[in-house]
Amino acid sequence: MTITLLRPSVTTNERDDAPIPLHRLTRVELRKLVDTRAGFWLAASVGVISAIVVIAMLIANRSNLGQLNFLEFFAMMNIPISTILPVMAILLVTSEWSQRNALSTFTMEPRRERIVLAKLGVALVAGVAAVGLSLLFAAVANVVAGLIYGDPAGSWEFTAAALVNSFTMQMIWLLVGFGFAALILNTPGAIVAYFALPTVLSLLSELVPWFKTHLAGWIDLTTTTVPLQSGDWGTGEQWTRLIVSTAIWITIPLVLGVIRVLRTEVK
Repeated sequence: MTITLLRPSVTTNERDDAPIPLHRLTRVELRKLVDTRAGFWLAASVGVISAIVVIAMLIANRSNLGQLNFLEFFAMMNIPISTILPVMAILLVTSEWSQRNALSTFTMEPRRERIVLAKLGVALVAGVAAVGLSLLFAAVANVVAGLIYGDPAGSWEFTAAALVNSFTMQMIWLLVGFGFAALILNTPGAIVAYFALPTVLSLLSELVPWFKTHLAGWIDLTTTTVPLQSGDWGTGEQWTRLIVSTAIWITIPLVLGVIRVLRTEVK
């Protein structure tokens, strides 16, 4: 007797071919932001530096208690966070290349634009969280000031303009760091570019009066973000200058950087 064996048909599970959900990629990139030693200590340093800033303000303003209010504490909290947050964004992008993780990352998800989008989403989430931390630290500091010194210290005066200005400034500098990181794909190079280029431009403004008069107010991001450091709304001209400078410092590096990430050979 002859028995015919029929091989069962192989069916492809449609879920095996489905792309990795963007929210899962974002969650993975969010974990990458803080699970390295550099990322962890940068995040931890935010709390340490903020505590030092609060203590310094409480001591330095003993004779000027009107400066110990929620708005002033919030403004000061933005300084260490706006310095550290872009560095974390740089590490988020360059770690794939400097630590040679890009091969495994782009093997799991070959569509690089999705990885870039996930990293950008994480950076924006971190920016929102940074503003929230600034508000939290400022509130704690304000309560402490009120308990130690009493009125007029501990005033809760605050403006919507201060919140919008802070959020805008955090996002601007974060995206500048992100753009430099994507463009350079090297951690030391991106950090040096992020801190050195605006400094060089500011020095040029001070050394060349013509440049300061005609161009600095439009292309020097350090100058155009000054109105964002106040608790008042900026004028139409100030916002126009800010838009022009951000188009130069964010759009150009970010677009060129994304193109480079999409085309650079992984080694």
